[in-house]
Amino acid sequence: MSIVEQFHSGLKAALPAASQTELAFATGASPTQLDALKEVYPDCPDSLLQLLAKVNGTHWQKYEKGEVSVLILGSDIAEYPYYLRSVEQILEDHAANDKSIADIYDDFFLENPEMVDKRIDAEVSLGQRLCFSHCMNNGGTSTLFIDFNPTSKGTKGQVIRFVHDPDEYVVIADSFDAYLKMLIDDKFAFILED
Repeated sequence: MSIVEQFHSGLKAALPAASQTELAFATGASPTQLDALKEVYPDCPDSLLQLLAKVNGTHWQKYEKGEVSVLILGSDIAEYPYYLRSVEQILEDHAANDKSIADIYDDFFLENPEMVDKRIDAEVSLGQRLCFSHCMNNGGTSTLFIDFNPTSKGTKGQVIRFVHDPDEYVVIADSFDAYLKMLIDDKFAFILED
């Protein structure tokens, strides 16, 4: 069983009944949609493509049978769930994020370099990173990225977690596969009961 199948089946079993019912409305991204994602992000991990082929987003995503707003992902922050972005939302985020971390924070970053993990290149635009997830506060507080342009201390494909106030960018997994395994091993602890 692939890591995506393990994650998907474990997730469905762990979700509350109402979330399971809503998630059942979701369908997967089409091959055309996945090709569009690969065109912009040629190094997109197969495991993310496989997950999107099962569920094309849960962040207020409209499907034929109804809207889906189910929190199906987590991070290293306990009991703090995240939505999966759809292919379309990921591509929208790509187009909207042409500034780097260094650009966004300017002098504040120069005075507080510890806000960015040494494995993350603060000069790379956020749009070059694949933003696959927004947190339960619709992304304003935390987002998750796949980073294809790390520093020499990092790993291509590492997963970054941004959190706001105090702002921080941290690598939480060396790959998307490792990220899914972290959620499985943690027994989907991010899932809230209600």
